[in-house]
Amino acid sequence: MSKVFRAWDVDEVWLFPASVQDFVPPGHIAHLIRETVREGLDLRAILAQYDEERGYPPYHPGMMTALLLYAYSQGIYSSRRIDRACHERIDFMAVTGLSYPDFRTISEFRKRHLGALSGLFVQVLGLCRKAGLVKLGHVALDGTKIKANASKHKAMSYGRMRGAEEKLAAEVAGWMKKAAAQDAAEDRQHGGERRGDELPDWVANKERRLAKIREAKAALEAEAQAAAGQGAGEDSEVAAKRGRKGQPPSGVPEDNAQRNFTDPESRIMKTKDGFIQGYNAQAVVDAEHQIIVSCDLTNQGTDSAQLLPLMDQIKANTEVLPKQVSADAGYASDANLKGLEEREIDGFVAAGRQKHGTAAPAAGKAKEGSRLAAMAQKIAGQGYDSPYRLRKQTVEPVFGQIKQARGFRQFLLRGLDKVKQEWVLVCTAHNLLKLTAFG
Repeated sequence: MSKVFRAWDVDEVWLFPASVQDFVPPGHIAHLIRETVREGLDLRAILAQYDEERGYPPYHPGMMTALLLYAYSQGIYSSRRIDRACHERIDFMAVTGLSYPDFRTISEFRKRHLGALSGLFVQVLGLCRKAGLVKLGHVALDGTKIKANASKHKAMSYGRMRGAEEKLAAEVAGWMKKAAAQDAAEDRQHGGERRGDELPDWVANKERRLAKIREAKAALEAEAQAAAGQGAGEDSEVAAKRGRKGQPPSGVPEDNAQRNFTDPESRIMKTKDGFIQGYNAQAVVDAEHQIIVSCDLTNQGTDSAQLLPLMDQIKANTEVLPKQVSADAGYASDANLKGLEEREIDGFVAAGRQKHGTAAPAAGKAKEGSRLAAMAQKIAGQGYDSPYRLRKQTVEPVFGQIKQARGFRQFLLRGLDKVKQEWVLVCTAHNLLKLTAFG
């Protein structure tokens, strides 16, 4: 007797229509994120922008918001990949209710409402607090470098700009003369049908290149003059900590100062794997369940200036300050430690690099009697029992989850303000995942 198999009839028509609730099992994260957006978030800032009665009805902004947040939680960021997932993945269909927005609609919605979407971070954080996931007993702060939507090979140094500007200007001037002579010859040959001021495409391209170089050169000069107006500032403090005498800015860019043509506000930044064209993303994470309680992003490679603003952002987001904070040596300065004292936050900020196998970070070059020296003694005195040990197990796994598990290694948008809001959206999706897992 032959083996009997279950029927496999792909052409069979369902007697009753399917429900999106049946696509994925109850308790699936797709249901949880969809219902959190529908029932738990205030979307009035997004809905208020739809006041035009005429025109074809758009997709529901709540559905589009849930779609974006769910896609980010699944490590899918490209609008084209989200579009494809809406057609191919039943979990996405459960979120959209069998709506199929195309990638242009998804991209335009994200751009149009980016500010309002990033504003959902505080609302999701509030839901996490209500669920008991945020205690603010101990928080850890760190930064991570993430690639910009630009190639580091599309940048040019100020020194090269000066040489390239002179060379291109001479080259374009010569071609202008050649184009004018060519126009005159064509007028003699074909008559005066042309205006006489048209230029060949290859001349226009060079002119655009020259214009870009001049624009970037002027921007670098403006930054250098602004820095000169502010004085040595933090750069002198950092240089002094490293044993070098800080020199006041001259108002003229260094020859090695660079500016990127694709995303001028991004910067060349050093990482453990080399140099990238990118941004410095910051996050403060609560030690209880790895919820991000404040976040920001800068195009400065150093971290020191971010500590106190991020502490104040926690107060703005939650109305209270944390009891303790830990951070690595990148945030160490007497000014930061003084700021923590004024805010009555018990700080554990490394005064120097921690060597592998040691109980506490080294004191570095902290002056005796300074706040940095006192901090070094404080951490070293407690050894392995110091709350400083919580830093690595609190904030660094969050960056691993975002960059490695969910594959966010490059921003989609360009410009500091837009990239900041995109980072907040990434952090919001992270908190939503924690909320659905533990809430």
